[in-house]
Amino acid sequence: MIWSIIKILVFIGVAAALTWGASLVLETPGEVRIAFAGREIALSPLGFLIGFVVVMLLAWAILRIVGLLVAVLRFLTGDQTAISRYFDRNRERRGFDALGESLIALATGDARKAQITAQKAERLLDRPELTRLVNAQSAELGGNKDRALAYYKEMLGDDRTRFLGVQGLLRQKLDEGDTDTALRLAEKAFALQPRHGGTIDTLFRLQAQKEDWAGARKTLAAKVRTAALTRDVGRRREAVLSLADARAALARGDEAKAREAAYAANKLSPGFTPAAALAAELHARAGEGRQAARILKKAWTDAPHPDLAAAFAAIEPGETPSARAKRFDPFLKLRADHPEARMVAAELALAAEDFPGARRALGDLAETQPTTRSLALMAAIERGEGAPDSVVRGWLAKALEAPRGEAWVCEACNTAHGSWAPVCEQCQSFDTLSWKLPPAAEEAGSGTAMLPLIVGALQRPEPEPEPAPAPEPKAEAPRRPTPKAEDAEIADAPPAQKAETAKPARPETKPAPQDSDAENDTATPRREPVRTSENLGEL
Repeated sequence: MIWSIIKILVFIGVAAALTWGASLVLETPGEVRIAFAGREIALSPLGFLIGFVVVMLLAWAILRIVGLLVAVLRFLTGDQTAISRYFDRNRERRGFDALGESLIALATGDARKAQITAQKAERLLDRPELTRLVNAQSAELGGNKDRALAYYKEMLGDDRTRFLGVQGLLRQKLDEGDTDTALRLAEKAFALQPRHGGTIDTLFRLQAQKEDWAGARKTLAAKVRTAALTRDVGRRREAVLSLADARAALARGDEAKAREAAYAANKLSPGFTPAAALAAELHARAGEGRQAARILKKAWTDAPHPDLAAAFAAIEPGETPSARAKRFDPFLKLRADHPEARMVAAELALAAEDFPGARRALGDLAETQPTTRSLALMAAIERGEGAPDSVVRGWLAKALEAPRGEAWVCEACNTAHGSWAPVCEQCQSFDTLSWKLPPAAEEAGSGTAMLPLIVGALQRPEPEPEPAPAPEPKAEAPRRPTPKAEDAEIADAPPAQKAETAKPARPETKPAPQDSDAENDTATPRREPVRTSENLGEL
């Protein structure tokens, strides 16, 4: 608003000044005389001013015409002129239009159009830092990796595009599976731009896959400095790297290095179960049982785990089962309501042959949270208390159908692992294993449907009547004797034991042929438990 008022005032002032000057010239008496080459021209003041303006305009027009002629001559001789600049601007405009079309085609996935327009942009534009990148990406999209590789190598010669060239080569090597070359390229890219998040992640992943824990630790520190990772997550990953370094040192036989790394891992993350177990194991080797117990109690309070219980048991390897149960009592009371504590207490009672105590410790865990482990414990308790074989087999049959319980499962791909590892074996992700229930497995189908027929009912069976004495064998056709309890024990025994037990049989006596359906009905229930017991032994 103020600026508009100022412009109006200036316009009024200029108009007033011109009006005053024109009136002054008109009112001024006299004339202007110009003498040249013996001639004299007399003009009024106003006429002189008009003539002066006309002469100046003619001089300006002549100068412009002369400049145009000079520009044409320079254009014809190849020099930079206004005409050449006009054509250059037109060429550049068409080049940028082609470049924009190529970028749009790349975004939409049209590889053919992207390559055509990218090559057109390369011809029209003198901007290799732009056209090389677009041509490389369009070649990659079209599957022409050799052409893309050539453009990426050309980009290495320009400081502005060197990082992009290294990144392109890195992607190609990762796609080819050449992780060794990819690691070297990632290190080069990290040296060029140490704060680039994608480069840091790629380098860290490759170093973890190659078990270069020292290099991975430096890369992790760089990522924490860039604030791309919180300090809590950084400490957790630092603990994982220290634990992996401790395991590698222990495998090399460098126990001093392993102690230093394991203690550092436990200090960084006291609730990290694998680090606590290894640190306690190394403390126990050094005769520092109290320190080992303190570490394990801290980790057990955070998250009970079988590895922690095993490490706590290893502190005193030569103790009796009753002494071990007594030593474990305050340890288990830290999380007495946890299922893991109840199962460990049941296992300790079983080792001491305290079967009623094992049943009390396990409680209703086999019914409320049935797993392979809890059901197998129930089977052991029933066996220890003298229950019939059918009851024991019933619990074992349930164990076959029950989930295996918690395991180290990758959060990225849901792959279950037998033991903890810093890198997932399936998807190569770092620090993605957590202790939880794995995904539910598919139903077994027809094999599990026959289990009740194989193992019998889960309830305690009624006492079977004494078998009738076998009739005296006849010389011409002796009958097969009725199977006894000893035969069932032989059927459940391992193959080698069954062979030894079966040796006293009389081969010369051949039983008379019987109905095939009757033989199948009698033989099937006694052959199947052998296969079932072998499977359970592998379990």
